[in-house]
Amino acid sequence: MSDMDTAPQKSQQIAFKAETRQLLNILIHSLYTEREIFLRELISNASDALTRMNFEILTNREVLDPDAELGIWIIPNEAEKTLTIRDTGIGMTAEEMEENLGTIAHSGAREFLAAAQQSGKQVNDLIGQFGVGFYSAFMVAEWIRVVSRSYRPDAQAASWYSTGSDTYTVEPAEKERRGSDVIIKLTDDAQEFLKEYRLREVIRKHSDFVPFPIYIGDQKEQVNRQTALWRQSPREVEQKDYDEFYQQMTLDFEPPLAHAHMAVDAPVQMYALLYIPSNPERGLLSIRREEGLKLYARKVLIQEYNKDLLPEYLQFVQGVVDSEDLPLNVSREAVQSTRVMQQLRKLVTGKVLDTLKKLATDDVEKYNKFWKAYDRFIKHGVAVELNEPEALYPLLRFRTTTHPDEWSSLDQGVERMPEWQKSIYYILGDDAQSVQYSPHLDLFRKHNVEVLMLTDPVDSFMLVRLNKYKDYPLENVATAKPDFPKEEKAEAEAESPSVPEEESKGLIERFKQQLGERISDVRMTDRLSDSPARLIDPEGAMNQEMQRVYRMLDRDFEVPKKVLEINPKHPIIVKLNALAADDPLSSVVIEQIFEDALLIEGLHPDPASMISRIQKLMEAALKS
Repeated sequence: MSDMDTAPQKSQQIAFKAETRQLLNILIHSLYTEREIFLRELISNASDALTRMNFEILTNREVLDPDAELGIWIIPNEAEKTLTIRDTGIGMTAEEMEENLGTIAHSGAREFLAAAQQSGKQVNDLIGQFGVGFYSAFMVAEWIRVVSRSYRPDAQAASWYSTGSDTYTVEPAEKERRGSDVIIKLTDDAQEFLKEYRLREVIRKHSDFVPFPIYIGDQKEQVNRQTALWRQSPREVEQKDYDEFYQQMTLDFEPPLAHAHMAVDAPVQMYALLYIPSNPERGLLSIRREEGLKLYARKVLIQEYNKDLLPEYLQFVQGVVDSEDLPLNVSREAVQSTRVMQQLRKLVTGKVLDTLKKLATDDVEKYNKFWKAYDRFIKHGVAVELNEPEALYPLLRFRTTTHPDEWSSLDQGVERMPEWQKSIYYILGDDAQSVQYSPHLDLFRKHNVEVLMLTDPVDSFMLVRLNKYKDYPLENVATAKPDFPKEEKAEAEAESPSVPEEESKGLIERFKQQLGERISDVRMTDRLSDSPARLIDPEGAMNQEMQRVYRMLDRDFEVPKKVLEINPKHPIIVKLNALAADDPLSSVVIEQIFEDALLIEGLHPDPASMISRIQKLMEAALKS
C-alpha cells in the first residue's frame, strides 16, 4: 500500500449531496466529549459486513476466500499516524462504495440534522442512529480511505477517499483478500487512538459483545469477549452484563424495565435473551428500524427483525432468540410455516408474560411504570388474542371508584369485594373525573361497591373479550342490577319525601311532552340516590361497549334514542312535581335535567348552549 499520508490519485471526483456536506461540517467543526464512538460505529459496520458474509457462505461456496476467518482487526500505525479497521466481510464494489459511502440512504443525514437541531441531546448521542455512523470517523480524521473487495470472485477491488470536503473520489485499487479496510489519518489531537490500551478500553466499553473476534494489530489474542450471552447459563451472567449487552444491541442508554434469559432443551433446543424497554416509542432517535426479535440459527443471524416469534401486541419486546433446530438456509416464508417456529413462538410468548407477571409481583413501582407506558398493548392483546386471552388478565391494571389514585389488579378488586357481591362492575366514560359524577354510580357509591373506571378508548375493544374473570362476570353499572343486601335496600326505600305514586304518571307525561322524539321513553327508577335522572339504552339496543367501538371505528352508526329514568326521591324532581305543569320554569328544569344527563354520558352535541338556560335557573333561584 502507498504512503498513507499521501492522498491517492483522484481518478473520479464526485460531489457529496447537500445533506451529507452539512453533516460532515457538523462532525468536523464541532467539539465532542466522546469522540471514541467513531470506533464503535466502524466496528459495528464491520460486524454487519461479517454477518452478511456469514449468511452468504451458508448457501454459496462460490465466494472469494471461502475459508478466511471472519474477524475484525484494529491496526494502529504510530509512524504514519493512521488507524485501520479491517474486516473479512462481504466487501464492496466501486458502485456499492458510491451508493453506501457517497450518500446516506433513507434520508439519514436529513433526519440526523433535524434531530441535532431540535433535541437537547449531544450530537455524539445521535450518531449511528440514522445510518450515518461511518461519517463519525471524520471527527478524528484528516482523511479517510476505504479499500474494499467484494465477495464475488470476479469483482475488482476499489478505493474510496475523502478529506471531508465537498467531494470524494472512487477509483480501482489493489486488494487480494475479501473485505474492507477503513484507513483513517488521525488528526494531531486524536493520537490517543493509536495507543493499544486506549483501543482496548473503547472496544471493551462499546463492542464487547460483537459476535466476531476483534484483534489489535498482529496479536493473536482476542480483545472482545464475543460471548453469545444468551447461550450462557443465567447463573454465570451478572446484571451489568445484561445491561451492557442491551445497551450495545439497542444504543438505548435508559436501562430496560426487565429482562428474561431462557435456555430450553425441549420441545425444541433454544436460547433467548429478551428485554422490556423503558419506553415503547422508537421515535426519531431509535436505532431500531422496525419491530421484531433477532433470530439466530446455531449462533448465525438469519433474520434481523423477526415478527413471528411474538404476537403483535408484544412487538415492543427486544432481544435475541437462537435455536439449534432451525435450518441455517431457511427462507423467511419457510421459517413462518415450520413447526419449530410455532413452538418457539409459544415458548417466547409465555416467557414474556411470565416475566411481566413476576415484575408485577416483585416490583410494583416498576410494573406501574410499565403499565403507564404499555397499557394499550396489553389491552389490545386481550381484544385480539384468540387462544388464551386469560393469560393477559393478571397483567391488567385499573383505576377504581374506591381507589382512584392507585393501579389495582382484578385480583385486588376481587379480594376487596363484600361477600354478597357476585360480579365485577365497571363504568365506561371519557375521563376519570367526569365518570366519578355519573348517576350510574349512585347506589354503588352508597353501598361502597368498587367499580372499575374505564376511560381509555381501547377499553371498549378489550371488553368485547373480557366479559368474565375467574368466576366473576363483568357488568356495566349502566345496566347491572346488583342484589344489594336486603336491610340496606329497606333502609334506602324508607327514605322520603318522594313523588307520590299517583302523581308520577303526570310528571312522566310532562317530560315526554317536553322532550318529544329526543327520547324513546321516560320512567321512574329506584336505581338512583344522589342524581335526579340518568339515560340508559332501550331494551334490544346494541350494548354500550359496542356503541363505543362503532363510534371509534367511524362506522355508520346511529346512537339509539335513550330512555330517561327519573329518581322520584330527588329534591329537584320532588320540587319539579310541585310546580304547575304550565309554569315556564317547569320546561326549563326538564330541559336542564335532560341535557345534564347527555353531558355526563358524553353525548351532548353543544354544551355551551346550556349557558343561557342555567342563567335563567340562577335568576329563578335568586328570586325565591
